[in-house]
Amino acid sequence: MDEELPAIPFTMSISYSDCFSDLLCGEDSNIILGEVSLECSSDLDSKSPDVEESITGLIEDERDFIKDFHSTTHYLDASTRAEYVAWIIKVQKYYGFQPLTAYLSVNYFDRFLHSHRLPKMNGWPLQLLSVACLSLAAKMEELLVPSLLDLQVEGAKFIFEPRNIQRMELIVLRALDWRLRSISPFNYLNFFANKIDQTGSYTMFLISRANEIILSNIQEASFLDYRPSCIAAATILCAANDLPNFSFITAQHAESWCGGLHRDKINGCYQLMRQIVINNMPRKQPTMLPHLWVMSRASMSSDSSSSSSSSSSISYKRRKLNNGLWMDDDKGSSD
Repeated sequence: MDEELPAIPFTMSISYSDCFSDLLCGEDSNIILGEVSLECSSDLDSKSPDVEESITGLIEDERDFIKDFHSTTHYLDASTRAEYVAWIIKVQKYYGFQPLTAYLSVNYFDRFLHSHRLPKMNGWPLQLLSVACLSLAAKMEELLVPSLLDLQVEGAKFIFEPRNIQRMELIVLRALDWRLRSISPFNYLNFFANKIDQTGSYTMFLISRANEIILSNIQEASFLDYRPSCIAAATILCAANDLPNFSFITAQHAESWCGGLHRDKINGCYQLMRQIVINNMPRKQPTMLPHLWVMSRASMSSDSSSSSSSSSSISYKRRKLNNGLWMDDDKGSSD
């Protein structure tokens, strides 16, 4: 049964003791945070003795993580989702959080709304959810986490008291069944980059560029149709195609990097990324040519002859004196 936030007027000092009494647990907050930090680790150990097996295991886990979770799930319209995801990314950049922190925040946001509905109420429930998801993700991945008040920057529409955010965090945790260890595209980037560049000469560039692409596309709900491994493969493919040495790499090559990848899915995701890049490119203003007067040949000929005749007439009426002064012929003759 879905747990919904109560549709009541909101103030910054709202008391949740009655509203969420059935949702709150009796655990001490320190115990809760301790359990979360022990459970979750989003980094793939690249020094594992059998990386291939680790990657295969991640891909298998993807299939059962969220079933029937895709962009056509009408839990929130795309423009509203993009608005709150954009705010999360702004805060991520403001504090210099890892890209994974922003990704996990959006992941929690999507998963919560996939199974729960929030009352609209001027948008404050979605803002509260965004802050709670970002706070949880930051606690997961960042060594230094700003206070809950300091986290509400970059144009946050509402400012919530810390206790209200903490209670919303608990609601999110319960809704996600405490499963915060989400598989992300970042788990695969190092592995896929090394598949392309076995010498390691361009690996750091490929990973860095892939991070940028993932963050720039995270607002697009259409990527919910693709698994993290597919997004990672398409992202590395995009990054590789930016380098002349790897411009020949295609989705067919990417399919062979590990089991569970499909070229059609990779190519579809790749084409979507390319289209978004094209759509986001600044459009050049059309070059404005100077205004030219277009005249008929007859008109130009007439004007030319008239001008010539006039100048000839004037030249006859004027003569130069020996002392360098100009004088009209008519005036000279009259004098």
